[in-house]
Amino acid sequence: MAENGTLTHLGASGEANMVDVGGKADTERSATAEGCVRMLPETLALIREGNAKKGDVIGTARLAGIMAAKKTADLIPLCHPLMLTKVAVEIVEDPALPGLRVSATAKLTGKTGVEMEALTAVSVACLTIYDMAKAADKGMEIGGIRLIEKTGGKSGAYTYTEG
Repeated sequence: MAENGTLTHLGASGEANMVDVGGKADTERSATAEGCVRMLPETLALIREGNAKKGDVIGTARLAGIMAAKKTADLIPLCHPLMLTKVAVEIVEDPALPGLRVSATAKLTGKTGVEMEALTAVSVACLTIYDMAKAADKGMEIGGIRLIEKTGGKSGAYTYTEG
């Protein structure tokens, strides 16, 4: 939101606009997002053991997430194209789900934040996990995609707190 309580991507008449970041100072910015894919324990075992029909699920999903972060402006209409300095995607097994937890961190020094890039990386990594394992488990569930933290910029730091 803008300082006056309005949404930054809406013009005076309610039309969609790309925010003008030209007058903003370059600052170090980062964002981390997370999500998960719940699946049958048998599907998780297939992935763990490297026996999914399409190959290395976790490695492919990690690369897909990194590539997606770099293409966020091509997917989300009002996002600025960014020169990311880092994108890291981590995928870890969580037997309690059962399934995989995905997190992504995006960084840059620039005029606008990288929340959308981190969220896009997580979303596409989760979708890739689904795609690669759907032959074994069409009932997988993607969920919990959210921003965990962000730093930098005029609005400062943000950390997700439950409740």
